[in-house]
Order: sequence, then structure tokens, then C-alpha cells
Amino acid sequence: MNSKNSNQDNFIRFALEANVLSFGEFKTKAGRLSPYFFNAGGFNDGARLSALGCYYAKALQESKISFDMIYGPAYKGITLVAATAIALAEAGCNVPYAYNRKETKDHGEGGSLVGAPVQGRVVIVDDVISAGTSVRESVDLIHAAGAQPAAVLIALDRMEKSGTATDIGEKSAVQAVEQEFGLPVIAIANLADLMSFLTGSSDVRLTNYLPAVKAYRDKYGV
Repeated sequence: MNSKNSNQDNFIRFALEANVLSFGEFKTKAGRLSPYFFNAGGFNDGARLSALGCYYAKALQESKISFDMIYGPAYKGITLVAATAIALAEAGCNVPYAYNRKETKDHGEGGSLVGAPVQGRVVIVDDVISAGTSVRESVDLIHAAGAQPAAVLIALDRMEKSGTATDIGEKSAVQAVEQEFGLPVIAIANLADLMSFLTGSSDVRLTNYLPAVKAYRDKYGV
């Protein structure tokens, strides 16, 4: 098994152990019944956040994307970008990071950006891409600062067409972002990795979910 697959498999195992990734029947915002659910908010203690940062850092370094700094959109992206910056530094790649606040501050340093000056080639760090709104806002802020977005780094790519249960789009949210902004999207793992993990698992409780995940991908996948 190569290191890339190992990082993906280890991340999926880690997400399962943290109950961030779970299987069953879940209704998505789009009204679809999904056989799995991913909630990055469950990485909610120091040890889990530290490990998560390492997975992000490794995925970013393995992508070979050239970048000068990383940026996290409020609110989830704030802890994610900080954890990733720490993990990168520990791996010998010490880069600046910044994030935004939702409310523009009119005293002190002012503005909506916090942390290092936003400059050069910037990687946006977030949990998932659903509607692409967070990416759009981040791209605007980065451009306004005179910097250049370089890539988007997320935890999981659902590889799922946008739309509702009955109105299915042509592209996934990730594909739409890549097309609209010309930005590569790097994911620690994606739905294909998840299916591969389930296929190779010796845990019958997990492999039992494989037909439902496959059926869901056949219906909504890209």
C-alpha cells in the first residue's frame, strides 16, 4: 500500500473511531437519504485536532502544490488552519496562517482578517465543500488583500452531484469550485477512498454498509 492510500485509510479509520464518520440513514440538507454522515465538528478535543492537523498537512504536502501561506474561513476553518499550520511546522514546513472574523472589527487592528498578512499563494483550509459559498467568500477576501488563491484543502470530498433528491445537477460542489475559480481541490479522502476502505475491511459491521454506499454513489456520484 503506498503512503497516499495509507494516509487516506488511516484518516477514514480515525474519523470512524472519533464518530465523525458514521453509517446508517441520514437526511442531508439537500433532502437526500445518505448512508453515511461526516461531521468534522466531532474532532473536538486536543488529541483529535492535533491528529487532524497532521492529516491535512500530509495531504497538502503530498499534493506538491506550491504555496506561501494557509488561510481558514470562519468559523470551522479557524481551528483547522491553526492545527494544519502547527502540523506543517512540525514536519519542517513553517508557513504563516491567517483567518477571517465574521464581524468586521472597527478598533484595534481593525478589518476582518486576523493573523499573518495575506500575501503570495494562499491555500484555503476548510472541512468540506457543500455549496461553495465559503470558498467564494475566501477567494474574494484573498484577492482583496492582493494575494492569489492557490488551492482548497478539505477533509472529505463526497464526490456527489449537487442538487436535491429529485433535481440532480451535472457537477459536484468540488467540481463547480474547480471550474469556477480554476483552483485545485485537495481532499484528505473522498468517497472512492471510503468505498475502497469498506471493501478491504475485515469488520462485517462496516462491509454491510457497502451496498448502500455503492447504490448512493450510483445514483448521485460523479
